[in-house]
Amino acid sequence: MTTLTTPRVTLRPLTPDDLPHVLAYRNDPDVARYQGWPLPATPDAVATLVSDAPLGSPGWVQRAVTLHGGALLGDVGLNTHGPQAELGVTLARPAQGHGYAHEALHALITHAFTDLGLHRVHAGIDPRNTPVAALLTRLGFRHEGTSIQSYLHRGEWTDDARYGLLASEWRGGAAEE
Repeated sequence: MTTLTTPRVTLRPLTPDDLPHVLAYRNDPDVARYQGWPLPATPDAVATLVSDAPLGSPGWVQRAVTLHGGALLGDVGLNTHGPQAELGVTLARPAQGHGYAHEALHALITHAFTDLGLHRVHAGIDPRNTPVAALLTRLGFRHEGTSIQSYLHRGEWTDDARYGLLASEWRGGAAEE
């Protein structure tokens, strides 16, 4: 099990006790608006997020984002495939806008490059999700392009903006706010 700690948050494996809260924020329309999971999120679907697999294992591995006191703020994920990984973040609405996503992703990216030795991390987002686009840019990601109407998302053809970051570009502490 991989647990990461920052000044304010801990990234730890999700547990069965977390699932009611995860189900609630993943079904919040404002939280789920640009996310790729089917709605409504079901108890069985969120139960698949519970895993003791270490970060860097092939496929998606999720981590709870919690305050050091234990309150669950959301989750981050790393989908490792060879020397690269896709990352994602989801925070409950009350946790948004406080820098927690930046702090959690910064820790995840640092771990990916320093501990896992990955070559590249990337993210795909709906370009209408401007707060996450700005977050990725602050973390040092470059916008690599946008595929127009490239996937069907909840009945609507949706664009996919791709962001990438190489290990050689990661400046660690320089990317912190």
